[in-house]
Amino acid sequence: MSLRDRDLISIQEARELAARAAAAQKKFAAFSQEQVDAIVEACAKAAAENVEPLARTAVEETGFGNVPDKIVKNTLAAVNVPRAIRGLRTVGILREDREKGIVEVASPVGVVAAVIPSTNPTSTAIYKTLISIKAQNAIVLSPHPSAIRCICQAATLLERGALTAGAPEGLIQCMQNTTLEGTRELMRRPEVGVILATGGTGLVRAAYGSGKPAYGVGPGNVPAFIERTADVRKAVADIIAGKSFDYGTICSSEQAIIAEESVRERALEECRQQGAYFLSSEEAEKVARLVFLPGSYTPNTKIVGRAASVIAEMAGIKAPPATRVLVARLEPEQVGREFPLSAEKLSPILAFYAVPNLATGIALCRRLLEFGGLGHTCAIHSQNRSATLEFGQAMPAFRVVVNSSAVHGSIGYSTNLFPAMTLGCGAPGGNITSDNIGPQHLMNAKRIAWETRGVEHRTVPADQRLLGAAIAPEPEAVQKKMNTPMAPAPLPSAAVQSPQAKPEEKRPADPAPNPAGSTGGVDRAAIARVVENVLAAQGIARGSGAPKSVPSPAPVPKESPSPSSIAAEIADRLFGSPAKTKVEVADTPFAVSPGTTKIEEVAGPSATAAEVGRRPDPPAKINIEIQAFVSENDVRRAMTRSEKIFIGRKTILTPSARDLGLEHEVFVETEAGSIR
Repeated sequence: MSLRDRDLISIQEARELAARAAAAQKKFAAFSQEQVDAIVEACAKAAAENVEPLARTAVEETGFGNVPDKIVKNTLAAVNVPRAIRGLRTVGILREDREKGIVEVASPVGVVAAVIPSTNPTSTAIYKTLISIKAQNAIVLSPHPSAIRCICQAATLLERGALTAGAPEGLIQCMQNTTLEGTRELMRRPEVGVILATGGTGLVRAAYGSGKPAYGVGPGNVPAFIERTADVRKAVADIIAGKSFDYGTICSSEQAIIAEESVRERALEECRQQGAYFLSSEEAEKVARLVFLPGSYTPNTKIVGRAASVIAEMAGIKAPPATRVLVARLEPEQVGREFPLSAEKLSPILAFYAVPNLATGIALCRRLLEFGGLGHTCAIHSQNRSATLEFGQAMPAFRVVVNSSAVHGSIGYSTNLFPAMTLGCGAPGGNITSDNIGPQHLMNAKRIAWETRGVEHRTVPADQRLLGAAIAPEPEAVQKKMNTPMAPAPLPSAAVQSPQAKPEEKRPADPAPNPAGSTGGVDRAAIARVVENVLAAQGIARGSGAPKSVPSPAPVPKESPSPSSIAAEIADRLFGSPAKTKVEVADTPFAVSPGTTKIEEVAGPSATAAEVGRRPDPPAKINIEIQAFVSENDVRRAMTRSEKIFIGRKTILTPSARDLGLEHEVFVETEAGSIR
């Protein structure tokens, strides 16, 4: 069954082209910056070699504008745009800020849906294609129905150029059966990443309503202010050149002249000498009815982009054949819908106002922009810098062109603004950006960020951290793996050392010691003697858990662990027993069996100095609670494991360990004292 409905054909074509473009873009995403740039240059060269044929086809098909000016616009797109984006990074790493530790990486949006108008068809097609390809995207063009032939011709030339440089097929495509429904389908396709919408208000709103990111443009009702210090002859020449450029088809062309009273007569005379025809009030009324048909607030397409002499003839006015622009004189209060010639006209027709001073000129220009050009463009001709800045800051427009044609300045032809045929109007104009759209708007930037400020890993319970003990139990996962019950939270050291601390009423029984030989033949009794000797050296009485000068706590219940049990547990801790809970008694750390939270008694025969000297070296992985010495490697190891290092006033730190540990909050001080 063949399709005969134009909308259905257009919808089907939109789906197929979007899918084909997405497949091509996936291949294109693997290209290097050099390959992408080569394809852009090849496309630009193909377009630059055909600026005149494209201009002629556009004028023949649409009837808008003139060939010489369309050649200029095509050249702007094919020569100035690639020159402006040459050297711009759009692939891989875009920039790197080593100081902040951030690397930005380019990420293309995928497929660009580009809606092309009939007023600037070929130049807009070239421009949008080049900036899309530069950003490593594919593009599908949706032409205005009255400009399909010239836009598809431009797309074909660009595609051939891209293919010669090695681009994947399907990277540049153009719909040949365009309807409004087909364009809407293209904009809604899941393959499409962003929309470039240039056209009427309804089409731009459709783009915004598609659910996709969209760059649209608003109307431009551009005022051009001639301030009293201006070079009046040049100012008028610039304004008429801009208004007559391609017969006013660019939305940033001037729509009204606002002159200060002191230069009004000179401005009027210059207009007459440079090809302006001033309409009488009756003639102005005829032109107004022709430009805006009854009940319509958009320009009549029959006069859009037509020569001034043609429009005059259509209105029944006898104007000289050399007439470049038609000018209607209006009063400052004549702004709004009831005065059609105060609006955007998209043709070589100007309104002329006179104002007494700068302040009233600013007020009138603001009213004109608010009537139909918010956020777009305005112009000022002045030699007074302070007046220029005052005017520019007061205007609700994002392109304020100074001493130049508004249209040429706004598109980057006579200024250093980015050369563009899509001019954002920002929030006042209902657009997402106020920029001249370029490749940077058609890609995303991912950011790789390194840590620059340490994060506190709260591995120690807050109450213990505040009290100064900061002794954390072993992880629950380790306890389960060892098939032993989880020990209760250890008491703070203050509670262990305080003579007022009450002993627990009941303690669970100690687990059975490891079988003989399980620790490789370690003498547990010898370990117990070593522990007792260390306790004695620290001034801790047997069974007290406090210095000798402090009274002993209440008697220990019979369930308290025996000295041999404690020694066995310490040996288990040193030589591979099941996981233990750490507890601090005075200045000496110990490992205690699960279910026990403090040492009540240490007993056994005293060890001699020689025996102490024969104490076996502990393994490297022993986790000592209050460290005697800390190096930089110890700090880094603790950071890697998200652990804390517990230090006291006797702890010795290397300078690098001290700086690194303090910076990353690795240390926990368990007693008063300064770090050495």
